[in-house]
Amino acid sequence: MTTAPGIRPHIGADVSPAVRPGGRPDRHPPLPAFPFSWDGTRVPPEVAELREAAPVRRVRTIAGDEAWLVSSHELCAQVLKDDRFSLKDTSAPGVPRQYALTIPPEVVNNMGNITGAGLRRAVMKALNPKAPGLTDWMRAEAHRLVDLIVADGPTADLRGAFCEPYSAGMHCRILGIPQTEAPAFLRSLDIAFMNSPCPVAGARLNWDRDIARMAALLDDPATHGLMGELAGLRDDADHAHLSDELLATVGVTLFGAGVVSTSGFLTMALVYLLTHPIARDLLRDRPDLIGPGVEELLRVNLSIGDALPRLALEDVRLGDVGIRAGELVLVLVEGANLDPEKFPDPHRFDVHRDNTADHLSFGGGAHYCPATALGRAHARIALEVLLDRLPDLALAVPASQLVWRTGFMKRIPERLPVTW
Repeated sequence: MTTAPGIRPHIGADVSPAVRPGGRPDRHPPLPAFPFSWDGTRVPPEVAELREAAPVRRVRTIAGDEAWLVSSHELCAQVLKDDRFSLKDTSAPGVPRQYALTIPPEVVNNMGNITGAGLRRAVMKALNPKAPGLTDWMRAEAHRLVDLIVADGPTADLRGAFCEPYSAGMHCRILGIPQTEAPAFLRSLDIAFMNSPCPVAGARLNWDRDIARMAALLDDPATHGLMGELAGLRDDADHAHLSDELLATVGVTLFGAGVVSTSGFLTMALVYLLTHPIARDLLRDRPDLIGPGVEELLRVNLSIGDALPRLALEDVRLGDVGIRAGELVLVLVEGANLDPEKFPDPHRFDVHRDNTADHLSFGGGAHYCPATALGRAHARIALEVLLDRLPDLALAVPASQLVWRTGFMKRIPERLPVTW
């Protein structure tokens, strides 16, 4: 198998020369398989090697299709900002896939659908952390969850006992649905955000159940917040085009994507701090630095387990490579965020770095995450409370013993055992 200089084949790949029947060497050896690793405590060595030798490189996806993996900050940003690379069209029939869809194809372009339905203003207002009482609620909820952890005594699974319920509770409050609904919607997420080479039978079952449940909440007099506002639009003649299913889809997708993103990042930010005690101690002893610390954690943490997919709509030159219309392009966020050409000494945790906010953890271009301010506030408040209440927070097991979820859109440990 031949590779670009300095590139190692993917672990488990056949490194011997491929041979066709008759003993002739195969001129097209297997492509590297992507993703490279699910371990969130270390950057896969392939990332830097690819970025230096071949920042636009053919790989084989989980679905078995070919794609272009882009790993430098400059080229990743180019893809995200260039409307010739489409997110919506990655769900079209017959195109190469990163993995099998676990949601209806039309939902892939969710914010585009929300905008097209005239609901963007209501959604953006709901996602604003400055909404009345929201940050006070987050702080009180963080303290409540720490109270429960302390009452149970060490050890605790910080992901299951804090990160996930904190995120799910916040999204129930934003949507205006009862907190008691959180477990029902949480139970779908392990499948909904699964990376599978083939369709997942449970995905459609969960989707239909959750849409029906959210639609029923539109008629619940206790519903307020965003879902209450959306329910009220049904009586407005200007919004006669809005079906209950469409409104429920807004709620289900915001809950799912929001919880997985915020709890995933918070979990992985804690993994980073617990495996980098100098950074943990800095933020604990200097709480005034937690705000810029969150930004730097967004850059260095490895929560994005796969890559951001785009489909080329026409032939495009990307660096030294010609991308053809209809080809799949994968933006490797960790490659961009740790690119020394953009961030000198990229593996150093530096809260005073002047360009940290240039990271691509929120995406970019037309599909830049609409909840960036909310995500930052969510993590900042959580870290303020945890580091203040549990100043000696530490892993309860060796980092090498953390068990990492495989085949998932986020890198997360199945459990995050801690003591304090």
